[in-house]
Formats: sequence, structure tokens, C-alpha cells
Amino acid sequence: MSSLRCRTLWLLALVAAPLAAQDEAPRAIEVAEPAGDGLPEIAGDRVVSKSGQFRVSGGDSLLRASVAMIAEQAKEELLHLTGEEDDWKVPVSIALHGQQGDPLPAKTVAMRLVIVDGVSELRLDLHLSRGIEQALFKHAVTAALLYERALKHGAGKDPERKLAAPPWLTEGLCEASRWRLNQSDRALYAALFKNGGLFKLEDLLEIDEREYSNLDGASRAAFRVSCGALTMALLEQPQGRDGFRAFLTEAAAFEGEMPTLLRRHFPELNLSETSLAKWWALQLANKGGLNPLTDILGIADTETSLAGALRLHFRTPEGIIQEKDLAAWPELADLTEQERALAARPAEEALVRLSYRCFPSYRPLLSEYQLVLADIVKGETKDVEQRLAGLAETRTTMAAKAERARDYLDWFEITTARTTSGAFDDYLRLKEHLKSSPRRTRKDSLSKYLDRMDAIFDRGLGAEQPAGMFGFGDLPPLPDDLPPLDLPPP
Repeated sequence: MSSLRCRTLWLLALVAAPLAAQDEAPRAIEVAEPAGDGLPEIAGDRVVSKSGQFRVSGGDSLLRASVAMIAEQAKEELLHLTGEEDDWKVPVSIALHGQQGDPLPAKTVAMRLVIVDGVSELRLDLHLSRGIEQALFKHAVTAALLYERALKHGAGKDPERKLAAPPWLTEGLCEASRWRLNQSDRALYAALFKNGGLFKLEDLLEIDEREYSNLDGASRAAFRVSCGALTMALLEQPQGRDGFRAFLTEAAAFEGEMPTLLRRHFPELNLSETSLAKWWALQLANKGGLNPLTDILGIADTETSLAGALRLHFRTPEGIIQEKDLAAWPELADLTEQERALAARPAEEALVRLSYRCFPSYRPLLSEYQLVLADIVKGETKDVEQRLAGLAETRTTMAAKAERARDYLDWFEITTARTTSGAFDDYLRLKEHLKSSPRRTRKDSLSKYLDRMDAIFDRGLGAEQPAGMFGFGDLPPLPDDLPPLDLPPP
């Protein structure tokens, strides 16, 4: 049985909505069965979202309105991905707690299911200690909408049935929407494809809420991109949105192996055991590739591409083609005009291709390089050396200005920041978690030896330990029961 199914909670205790950058998994709030008089009244005013599915209470009116709009936006993005009309059945109540700057609680978002007279309602409790974190809140709303689909299709009728929104699916839906809205980073897809990714497909599908919440920042970014690629690969299957809609109705309540459910709704994945992995890798490759029509290179990448483009092709007497830098143009003087044209043609074509996606301020330079190449081919080389020197100086100046501008923007962002970015929050929480966790002391001889070494080098000498030749005292002898080292022969 997979870890995902083993760790899902019962229907009457839904898992907490997934949270990025939390030091422990959000713990689900158990179901409250109100006694007799129906749902408890919520103090303060309430804002109802446009569709009527989200009811927000707590906080001030501006916060309530903002939360309702973000929830509706997350819902509209999900409906756009699946291509369906809004047909909700289970309302979602959102209660706001605390205010920005309050001490951080163990969890900032939690979900619960309330049942009154057979009528279900999902509730999200949102703590405002960090304000409204849109990405995390959309993630939580998307998870709630997956539970709503399961309840709408009868999962709530069976109290023994387990519900669990898979983290890969919730995160994948959010990332697919970010990609559609051009809010995602293509470089992350390219890096994952080039380096083979950090997650195997089977591990990606089995990560549960606690494992997901314990991921560090880099691993969580890789997880998000991997899940987004997988979700977009499923949406682009031959069955497309129809199969995906049917899959979503079962995903949160399915108790079997996830690949089995995927193959049920996407028959193309039955062609081989690796079909899903191939579709996933293909999606990473497609999303990570550079689009020459829309993607513009930065100055550094343009410089690298330009240096590679300015190459002359010489043919040796044996017929072998050699590449040389453009600075070797005087060697073309003894060739015929046709031979010079053949030598310069690859550079000219490379400059044309680069002009489509170079940094905009480089386009005049590319045009000047093309004119220089044309004059070299015609043999009109009187001022070529000076022109090339001027172009090189201009490129150097542009690169220096770009670096200076980047450094200034970094300085400006650091000196004018009023709040922390949160980029290192998970590392700081991990440090505090390690400090507060009880230390497990190992009693084997090697661990004792390392502990004594640590005391000498890290915390200084004790009064009872005299300094040795190098001021570190006499090192403790190695234990006799150390395992032998497997060293290669000399």
C-alpha cells in the first residue's frame, strides 16, 4: 500500500490544506457536529463571493473582500483548465484570524468538514500573521475545490471512505494556471529537464501532506514545476479535458494506486509501463525550450550567442573546414570573393537568427556586424579593424552598464525593503526545529570518538585537557572496534 493512501485521513477529519514553507504539516481540524441548533454563528460581518460558494468572515471589510476575490480567482482558473461551467454544491466558509505581525502559529491554514442534518460544508481557517499570501491561499482553495468535487459526487455518503487531495495534483493545477497566465519561469523547466529532475514519477505521486510541507525551498520549487508539467501533460492527452474532469471527480476519494486511476481515465497511458513518464518528460522538454518568437535573451546570453555567431569558416587544402574567430578576417584576403562569401555565410546566417531574440539594444550592433562581413566579402577592408574595435568597445560598455544596473537594483531592493521576502523562512524554521528537537545520542564507539573530536575542535579545550603540540590537546585514541576501511590497492 502506498504511503499516500496510508497517510490519508478519514472523511470526518480532512487533511489540512497544503502549505508551502511550513515547518510541520498542517494538522486537520476534526469535524464538529453541532448539537441540535445547526451551524454556529460567526461573529462579525460576512462577505459572499461572486458565485456564492465562498463566505468570508473575520478581519476587516477590505481583507474579507480581498480574500473572496482571490478565492473566486482560484476557482475561475481551475474551471478554465477543465473547460467546464460552475456547478458547485458544497459551500466553503473562510474564517480570518489574527492580524499581520502576530506570532506565527503552527499552521496558518487548516480545513475542516462540518456536517449538519446531512448537509456538508467545507471550512478554511486562515491566520493573517503573514498577511494574505496569495500563492498559498490559492493552493488551499484549490484543495478545497477538489474535496468539494468528491463530496458533490457522493463521497460524503460513505463515512468509511477516505478523502485526500494529492499534493501533486493540487500543486500541479496551481502551476498549470500560472503557466497559462505567463507567471511561471521557463528556466525552471529547462533546468529540471537538463538535470533529470529531483523526483522520480512514482515518488512524486506518493508524496503526502507531511512530506510535502517538509520540503525546503529549492525542493518545493522543483516539486511545483514537476507537478505542473505532469498536470499539463494529462490535460494535453488525446482525451483532453473530458478525461481530466472525470479524473478530478475521483482523485480525492480514490483509495487505490494513483497510476491505476490515471490509466483508467487516460487510455493512452496503457501503451506501456513508461508511457506516463515519457509524456511527463516530453512536457518538461517542451516547456523548458526557448521560444524564438516570444522569448528574449538577456545581455549575458546575447553576448554568449554573439561570440558563437562571429565565426569564420576556413577550408584547409585537405578540404577540412576550420572555424576561426572574426579577428582572423585578414586571412581571407588571398581568397576569391566566392570563397570569402562561403567563409562568412555561416556568421551572417547566425546573426540573422540571433536578431530575432537578442537583447533589443544589440540589434544595431548585429546590423553593423553584417555590414562589416559584407565589406570583408567584397574586399573593402580599409576601416574594418577600426569598426570591429569600436563594436567590441561598445559591447564591453553595454555589459558593464548592465552589471551596474543589476547591482543597483539589488541594492535598491535590499535597502528599501519593509518586509522580509520569506525566501529563507523554511531554512530558519528547520534550524529552530533542529535546535528544539531532542538530540539523539548514539552510543557506538565511532560516534563517541567523533563527539570527543567535536568537543576539541568546536567548543575549545576543557580545563582538564592540556594543549598539545598544536594547541588542540592530545587527540583521543581511535576505538578498537572500528570497521576496516575498504581502500583501493596502491
